[in-house]
Amino acid sequence: QVHPVESGGGSVQAGGSLRLSCAASGYTLTGKCVGWFRQAPGKEREGVARLYAQDRVISYNYYADSVKGRFTISRDNAKNTVFLQMNSLKPEDTAMYYCAAVAGGCVGNSVADFGYWGQGTQVTVSS
Repeated sequence: QVHPVESGGGSVQAGGSLRLSCAASGYTLTGKCVGWFRQAPGKEREGVARLYAQDRVISYNYYADSVKGRFTISRDNAKNTVFLQMNSLKPEDTAMYYCAAVAGGCVGNSVADFGYWGQGTQVTVSS
C-alpha cells in the first residue's frame, strides 16, 4: 500500500521558514502525482502545491494563489522524497499539512483527486 509519511513540521515565527518532507517507504513516488494539502481548524482541506514525479517529463507544478512565490515543491529521486519549502510564513499558514499521492498524471487539485494520504504534520506560525 501507498502511505506517504510527512515530517518537518514545527512552530516558527512569522517570516520564518520550514521544509516539509514527504517520504515513500516500500514504493516509488516516480510516476505519481504528489500533492501537499493543509487543513486549519474549522476549515476544509485545501490544496497547496503539487507536482508530477516523472522523469524526462516537464512538470508544471501547481501552487495555490495564497502560497505562490513563498512555497516551492520539489523532489529528490535518490531519496524518494517530495519536499515543500515554505518561506515567509504567515500566521494564516498555520494548519495540519498532509502529503497525498495518486498513480498516474495529475488531473486535479482537490482532495478527491488523490487516493493515498499521510497522517499529517503540524505547522504553527506565530505573529
